[in-house]
Amino acid sequence: MVFYFTSSDGHMIYMGKDKYENEDLIKYGLTEDIWFHVDDLSSAHVYLRLNPGEMLDDLSPELIEECTQLVKANSIEGCKLKEVYVVYTRWKNLNKTSSMEIGAIGYHDQKKVRRVKVIKNNAIVNKINRTREERHPDLSVIQQDNQREEIIRNKQLKKMQIENEKNARKEKEEAIKLKSYSSIMKAEKMKTLDKYGSSVDDSAAKAAEDDFM
Repeated sequence: MVFYFTSSDGHMIYMGKDKYENEDLIKYGLTEDIWFHVDDLSSAHVYLRLNPGEMLDDLSPELIEECTQLVKANSIEGCKLKEVYVVYTRWKNLNKTSSMEIGAIGYHDQKKVRRVKVIKNNAIVNKINRTREERHPDLSVIQQDNQREEIIRNKQLKKMQIENEKNARKEKEEAIKLKSYSSIMKAEKMKTLDKYGSSVDDSAAKAAEDDFM
């Protein structure tokens, strides 16, 4: 069973019922997922699913606050404390090895882990708890579908990139040709003027223009 929540701005937040479900969430997460956990204390594993194209730095302080309050409230020890620290990072930065205990997790890159202080706020917890739904999703199927969609998106992006590069080269070549043509026309006009002499006489200028045209 997985508990799903909806943030105030419409993002999906979810967490497992116990440490055994946490294992499945770790295994079958998506690249769009952000993982939250109370630092140095046992707690639920809370995940935030980003919208397509969103980055970690795009998250609003209010959204981060909702996720961190939820994970604090679902820590046996942390919920009793006035304040705790919560860590969060992208799911793809989680590192689970076979030697780790159930529910335990490490990181591929510690530098990509963020840490924030969270002061107890029951109002936020109560508000987000009112959106809770219990579901029994097939996490493996969801992950596979997401991976297929990501492959398609990447192919489309690559195709657009190639097309943009092609258009950029074409525009550059046309600009070079135009510049070259302008230089030739300027040189031809100068030759024509030289033919009639560098005179300010109107008749000479007119003759040069007639000859050039």
